[in-house]
Amino acid sequence: MKNLIDKIFSRKNNLENISEKIKNLSNTPQLKKIFDSINSYSETSEIRLVGGCIRKILNNEEVDDIDLATNLEPNEVSEVLMKNQIDYYETGIKHGTITAIIDDKKFEITSLREDVLTDGRHAQIKFSKDWRNDALRRDFTINSIYSDREGNIFDPFNGKEDLEKGFVNFIGDGDKRIKEDYLRILRYLRFFICYSKQKHNPTTLKIIKKNIDGISRLSKERLLDELKKIITPNNLIKISKDKQTLDLLKIVFPELKYIDNFYKINSQAKNFFIEVDFLFLLSIMTIDDTDNLDYFLYKYNLSKKDLNRIKIISDFYKDKPNSTTFSEKNMNKIFYYNGKQAVLDILLFNIFRSKKFNQKNISNFIKLYKSKNIPLMPIKADLLMSKYNLSAGRSLGNKLQLIEKEWVENNFKITDQQVENIINN
Repeated sequence: MKNLIDKIFSRKNNLENISEKIKNLSNTPQLKKIFDSINSYSETSEIRLVGGCIRKILNNEEVDDIDLATNLEPNEVSEVLMKNQIDYYETGIKHGTITAIIDDKKFEITSLREDVLTDGRHAQIKFSKDWRNDALRRDFTINSIYSDREGNIFDPFNGKEDLEKGFVNFIGDGDKRIKEDYLRILRYLRFFICYSKQKHNPTTLKIIKKNIDGISRLSKERLLDELKKIITPNNLIKISKDKQTLDLLKIVFPELKYIDNFYKINSQAKNFFIEVDFLFLLSIMTIDDTDNLDYFLYKYNLSKKDLNRIKIISDFYKDKPNSTTFSEKNMNKIFYYNGKQAVLDILLFNIFRSKKFNQKNISNFIKLYKSKNIPLMPIKADLLMSKYNLSAGRSLGNKLQLIEKEWVENNFKITDQQVENIINN
């Protein structure tokens, strides 16, 4: 009897704590303005927090993005925001989503809706006033939890209980949910990695394998965006220990040939693991002596900046570096010509993928370049023109390049005599 009473009080305290967190979030100045604006539009208008932000509050995670659902249609939401002088843009007006912007913070507001027709990529929808019907079209029970500003939870499919027990359950028929949008296969894997306390449900795995070819219908942009959410340091540790998740990810992304390397990383790599980002982790999983990385880059559209960054790592290791390559002189060249990120990536790649070189020495280099600023070349054109009576033009430019090269080769040091020798040659 005592245990039962303790459980009841514990549950009550937990609900009160959750409610308080939701109230605190809802009362931030930006959200308060949105709640006040929508709720005062008419006698029946209402807006609620939904999805990821509620899931994260329930799971005691940091809330980093906020989604809202409303029983107003998009044109009414626009009218409300304009009337209350809230900036917005029509993110996906066709699907009922408008993004409000207050103090540079973004809030996605989506009208309640029902699916009319789906093709595995897109859905034709109609707007609704029914909160349960809106929940019915969502993917997983843990993502179909709503709350008003007072912390009153609306949870039609027991998502809170599933979250507590570590179940990742589709709403209704899993096969139907996946066929509505094949990206849900990857979303299932992501949520399973993050929240599951159970083994994969064999029926769910069977449904996923049956539908996995449907992923080929999705845009490469959506696939890459979801991959970025899956591939994090914490997730990779869990993924590497789950063969079924590994196998499915390799089917979808066959270029991630070395994703299982994270099962047992060396002690030096562990020291740096938590601070690495998606692009670096991608390099670890794809770079080798073949065209594996090139094929990934051909399929997925990385930004020019990201493309350049990963190619620097790849080009360095395709040149078959040896122990003498990792000298301060060579690292200084990379540091100066390609930047701090490039030299850190190259050194960290060695820590994670190589067993040949002195790992402790590489770690010392990482610490050195983390705290080091790229030096400025001390010799300028105007100095050469005034001191050595040189004229502007191609010859002066060539002399400057030779001086800069000598300065870099000498670990960012150069004497007056070395400068004179270059000028006089």
